[in-house]
Amino acid sequence: MTDLERRYLWLLLAYPADYRRSRGAEIVGTYLDLAAPDRRWPSPADAVDVLRGGLRQRVRVTGAADLVPGVRLAAALALVAATSLAGVWMVLELRPAPAGFGEPTAGPFVSLGIVAWTGWLLAAVVHALTPGRWSRRAVAVALLLTVALVPAAALTGLPRPPLFVLLPQIGLGLVALGASDGLPATLRAVPLLAASGTGLMGTTLLSPSVFASSYHTWTVVPILPSAAVAVLAVAVLLGAGLALRSDLRGGWAVLILLTPVGLLALHPLAGALDSVPATVVPSWAALAATAVLVALVGPALLPLALAMRSRWTRAVGA
Repeated sequence: MTDLERRYLWLLLAYPADYRRSRGAEIVGTYLDLAAPDRRWPSPADAVDVLRGGLRQRVRVTGAADLVPGVRLAAALALVAATSLAGVWMVLELRPAPAGFGEPTAGPFVSLGIVAWTGWLLAAVVHALTPGRWSRRAVAVALLLTVALVPAAALTGLPRPPLFVLLPQIGLGLVALGASDGLPATLRAVPLLAASGTGLMGTTLLSPSVFASSYHTWTVVPILPSAAVAVLAVAVLLGAGLALRSDLRGGWAVLILLTPVGLLALHPLAGALDSVPATVVPSWAALAATAVLVALVGPALLPLALAMRSRWTRAVGA
């Protein structure tokens, strides 16, 4: 057995055991036939293909055939939410503190966040123009720019948006990577239209006197919980409407979106954990503990739901 074959067999663990026994040799043989003679490691594209196929097969075994459409629905809603928030934050970034106030700025902008928000708006443009692979690549670039703000701020000493702004954007971006390839042009334009609308709204609602530390002011902090309510309400309403037609993808979309929604609602959730009034900013420890709790509990609900669905499917079959 060659090293390449052994490594393909390791990747094949992504498939259920019964499927590996019946078709594992055929799958590995196909990849080996297509590989270059001197290759020792599976290519990244092959690795992703094997892992994706294994995940689909495991989902198919549970009987949750509507999970993948649910992922695509959640991705569409997450992309709209992420680009809408980027439109608001872009307006805020264009209003740095006037000279002489002694507030740190990143050149003519409030912080380094201008780079990430520009990336998200460009992702909305790409999504509207070119569906599929290029759209996902643009979302991935915007997501990487958002993550990179933390080390970039530490290295340069320049200000960045607070973590309670970046974390929900990262959560929404991860979900948005599952966007569908087959959306019609009218639906693909929705994230761009949403970003434009929220940008105009931000220009109206955020007064020019809001600057520098404005991510933390009372005029801006409520934006995130409001976005959480909006995303959850839209997902639940869509899920209920689809469920009336015996289509459960809306339920999966709600489950997938619970983590970014929880991160959007970090302030009120941390306030409840810290037992402080809604008008008081929760402590840093409460915010950190709530973020960790949301990041652990939210993703754990999906495999739990899949296990319950699998048990129900087996019971019905029996």
